[in-house]
Amino acid sequence: MAKEKVIIETGWNLDNSYARLPEKFFSRLNPIPVRSPKLIILNYPLATSLGLNVQALQSKDGVAVLAGNRIPEGALPLAQAYAGHQFGHFTMLGDGRAMLLGEQITPQGERFDIQLKGSGRTPYSRGGDGRAALGPMLREYIISEAMHGLGIATTRSLAVVTTGESVIRETDQPGAVLTRVAASHLRVGTFEYVSKWGTLEDLRVLADYALHRHFPDVEAIENHYLFLLQEVVKVQAMLIAKWQLVGFIHGVMNTDNMTLSGETIDYGPCAFMDAYDPATVFSSIDIHGRYAYANQPHIAGWNLARFAETLLPLLHENVEQAVKLAQDVISNFTELNHSNWLEGMRAKLGIFNEEIEDEALIEGLLSMMEKYSADYTNTFRALTFDTGENTPLFDSIEFAQWHELWQARLGRQQEQKASSHQLMQNSNPALIPRNHRVEAALEAAVKQGDYSVMERLLDVLSKPYAHSSEQADYSTLPKQSTLPYRTFCGT
Repeated sequence: MAKEKVIIETGWNLDNSYARLPEKFFSRLNPIPVRSPKLIILNYPLATSLGLNVQALQSKDGVAVLAGNRIPEGALPLAQAYAGHQFGHFTMLGDGRAMLLGEQITPQGERFDIQLKGSGRTPYSRGGDGRAALGPMLREYIISEAMHGLGIATTRSLAVVTTGESVIRETDQPGAVLTRVAASHLRVGTFEYVSKWGTLEDLRVLADYALHRHFPDVEAIENHYLFLLQEVVKVQAMLIAKWQLVGFIHGVMNTDNMTLSGETIDYGPCAFMDAYDPATVFSSIDIHGRYAYANQPHIAGWNLARFAETLLPLLHENVEQAVKLAQDVISNFTELNHSNWLEGMRAKLGIFNEEIEDEALIEGLLSMMEKYSADYTNTFRALTFDTGENTPLFDSIEFAQWHELWQARLGRQQEQKASSHQLMQNSNPALIPRNHRVEAALEAAVKQGDYSVMERLLDVLSKPYAHSSEQADYSTLPKQSTLPYRTFCGT
């Protein structure tokens, strides 16, 4: 009876549609209990939107669920199998340290995956310990919530719980479990896995499931699977454009890290650009720049081509016709992505309508920003308020000439200057999760047990378009360093 009471108070309302798929898609197992779980941070707004009781989640029994020590009623824990092209090379993968508890059905009838990350070894761990360190879990919490604040589709973080156990990386680090919330964890790599090791019927079942889960308005469409490909291309074209518009670099765009829902997933070696440079790479292992900022649209198209290949048997019984259908859809990605980016860049410059010269105006600004190593976010923030800054870019004759062209362009549209300013303010964030700010928050949390630095950072990141006075300090640049900022896989 006590267990039932806890479940009702907490608000878990779990379904398990993925667990009803063919068993080769996953492995059933429970999270491995941890020694001494302690709640570090709980996402109150997200918990409430999911229909969860935040007070109950903070109780001993609630924290036990978030740590994997207690299985909530209705859960059928499992680790998902998938494959993926990692840096272009195909390999078998799977949830090596994550387990899906189930799918929370919200009071609004929405469905979200609830996944524990760092919950122990699975059949897909490939020699790893299945655990996670506190620093990387807090980093995912910060960056994913910052992305949400920026209006970019993303998985989200519900909570981080320390385990009372150490994990060994380069040194002993405190262990932690992150609760990740996602529209689903269906990936391009999920389809690659089933295409490689499943049957045609398995593939059809998975595709039907993906359609029902994410694109249910398919009944009137003749070719359901072509529609699936088209919709995934659309959501990814929008997502990658939004990454580019805020200077976000994912760092590990393997096919297993591309979701069908169009959500950003896996916050390992990711970061945001400071100085504008299309060749920017943050990942410590991306030595050839495969996943550099400028390459992200190209890589997304490459990943989508791999997705299209898995669908070929479903697109048409004639192989040549199936290939042609797939190629026609994939060839649209570049144009869709570029169109989304161009629309977003116009908004960043306060432009409402379209002129053929707009792209040259935009590229002219970006070229100057690269030449003068101008900060990406702060440059557009300064343009928003048309204040200028004491930087080489704003002091240059080239910028003065460009500024005249920009003002003339704004003068050729019907909208008033106040409307352009509002459009820019809504399109240019006052701040991003600056790398040095994130590192300072993590150091205070992990080394000193001080979570106040992270909490203040999360607060300002939750409303990046407010342009409030308290955000000003968070937009300052780090001290110059001779060493490039590097991030690492393994979150």
